[in-house]
Amino acid sequence: MSDIEIAKGASLKNINEIAKKIGISEEYVEQYGKYKAKIDLKINNKIKNNKDGKLILVTAINPTPLGEGKTTVSIGLTDGLNKIGKNAMAALREPSLGPVFGMKGGATGGGYAQVVPMEDINLHFTGDIHAITAANNLLSAMIDNHIYYGNKLKIKEVIWKRCVDLNDRQLRKINTGLSGEKNIKERIDGFDITVASEIMAIVCLSKNLDDLKERISRIIIGYDEEGNAVTAKDIKAEGAMTVLLKDAIKPNLVQTIENNPVLIHGGPFANIAHGCNSIIATKTALKLADYVVTEAGFGADLGAEKFLDIKTRVADVIPNIVVCVATIRALKYHGGMDIESITDEGIEYLKRGSKNLLKHVSNLKNVYGINVIVAINRFTTDTDKELYTLKEILDEQGVELSFMECWAKGSDGAVDLAEKVVKLTNNDPKINYPYNINDGLKNKIEIIAKKIYGAESVIYSKEADEKILKYEKMGFRNIPVCISKTQYSFSDDAKNLLCEEPFSITVRDVAIKSGAGFLVVLTGKVITMPGLPKVPAAEKIDIDNNDEIVGLF
Repeated sequence: MSDIEIAKGASLKNINEIAKKIGISEEYVEQYGKYKAKIDLKINNKIKNNKDGKLILVTAINPTPLGEGKTTVSIGLTDGLNKIGKNAMAALREPSLGPVFGMKGGATGGGYAQVVPMEDINLHFTGDIHAITAANNLLSAMIDNHIYYGNKLKIKEVIWKRCVDLNDRQLRKINTGLSGEKNIKERIDGFDITVASEIMAIVCLSKNLDDLKERISRIIIGYDEEGNAVTAKDIKAEGAMTVLLKDAIKPNLVQTIENNPVLIHGGPFANIAHGCNSIIATKTALKLADYVVTEAGFGADLGAEKFLDIKTRVADVIPNIVVCVATIRALKYHGGMDIESITDEGIEYLKRGSKNLLKHVSNLKNVYGINVIVAINRFTTDTDKELYTLKEILDEQGVELSFMECWAKGSDGAVDLAEKVVKLTNNDPKINYPYNINDGLKNKIEIIAKKIYGAESVIYSKEADEKILKYEKMGFRNIPVCISKTQYSFSDDAKNLLCEEPFSITVRDVAIKSGAGFLVVLTGKVITMPGLPKVPAAEKIDIDNNDEIVGLF
């Protein structure tokens, strides 16, 4: 059966029952129908003295076009932990409509390890991303309105972009203000996808509504005639933008197919943003459960690095253990095996590709100092010889391994991983940061490039060089860096899978996100508005005569 058929066959419980299971009374539950709800932030006053649960971070190797099933493993592990009698829940990201109608067709897990109602979650859900889009574009409208009515702030350069939650390459660079009306200023502009908007990052990094408003007020929208920064506060936009986000900041409660609780909230991409769900959802979950499973987008060089270097500093949380997800077919692909023959046995390709996995594991263990277990998302095409070969490789490195079959078996296929995670969980987690927050911006970029990616050097464009110097003079030296890089390779070249030859990271531009509190570093060919593939998932998504959605997988 397809994912959507399995999801539709699930026996869902009323969301109030799921809330009650983790100690949330109905007064804090704001229902959006029977099976999804927002949780009132006032609950944090009630649970603030609860002991924090243990945090499990799920990450992965560099992904392939085939997908590694990181979300599936996260959901399966949550169900597996509950299966062995643990009070566990997940805190995950919201799907973006861009990938839903583009490459992926959905992002709520797969098989018998899904969060439901999957159609709602993958589509409009509770409207969070729409609210973020509206807040972003309200600021754009107010900026241009200010310029239209005399430009009292003497804005010379506008750097704030509009956004939309779809993959639309035509909007990457556009001409605006073409109506010819008096006072309207024509300029070259562009759109970002909503999940790359600074508003998304701010929602995910805010601790409460007041923090949200304060962060919004700090957003730099452009520069005046003297080169001084102009902020959203200068435009007087922060109040109205916060009003648009007053519900979006509340985490969303849903359930797995096996009726275990999941908070899904926030969804920044990890290749162009910081790739983690909201701090509010994570910290709320830690007060409600003994074990919390969360994930970070794409490979550990992106999502996990940003979780550890950005989110842990802001949220003051540290993972007790990291699960690194891989598949046999992905390891063979990273070893150079052609994707068309990926289901064939390929021991030599597997051995070569395992270097990618071992580099991620080494980063997590030896750079950050965190316990790691590898989870192999099993497929029927995996041979016993391939599985044994990988086990031998990991045994040599002293790395624990678990084979996951949650896609086919639900929680029964995740019991082994759940038991090993409980056993390996560090009760007194610590973290070693690769860079000091007081290091210069270039130092931070180069430490990540060399220590985490394995690059030989970093090359800066003239524009990036000038901006870094400018931002340090503006007082932004002591902030984390958020590197935008291809998800497919440790390098900034998506085709360089093996990274066997020395490589450099090329920084072509940087952008300050003063509200989010980090510097975005643009490398290689990564762009903030993706395009659709030649055959987008949208072509297969439809609604039938029974008003049932089909093609969403």
